[in-house]
Amino acid sequence: MTTVTSPIAGRAIGLAAVPDPVFSGAMVGPGTAVDPVREPCEAVAPVDGVIVSLHAHAFVVVDAEGHGVLTHLGIDTVQLNGEGFELLVNKGDTVTRGQAVVRWNPAAVEAAGKSPISPVIALEATADSLGDLRVDGDVKAGDQLFSWQ
Repeated sequence: MTTVTSPIAGRAIGLAAVPDPVFSGAMVGPGTAVDPVREPCEAVAPVDGVIVSLHAHAFVVVDAEGHGVLTHLGIDTVQLNGEGFELLVNKGDTVTRGQAVVRWNPAAVEAAGKSPISPVIALEATADSLGDLRVDGDVKAGDQLFSWQ
């Protein structure tokens, strides 16, 4: 079983509340989302594994069981072309849960007219393979968001 923890501090809100139909409809995969605290912070790895995809606004970590977890920092943030995001690791790096991956500022994302709400998605998973899904309440980086069978 894989335990997926929050990459950022904020409030768990669930995918249905994400202002993007691709995420809210779970088309990318099941999971949850975090509405981050509005201060500069580091998004951290939600699992131990290898960074298989890395963009300024999004990254995927695949763990030893082959589970890929997508962290998407904000909605439509690809349109910011990396502005306000600083990569702290490289694609192919092995990371440990809680290790800083991207430094960013949710308040700046919001000021640029984008939502800082950040989906955390279990890629290629079925909804019934996830348990203990957090869809409300405050979370700190490292708090469990869901388990993945």
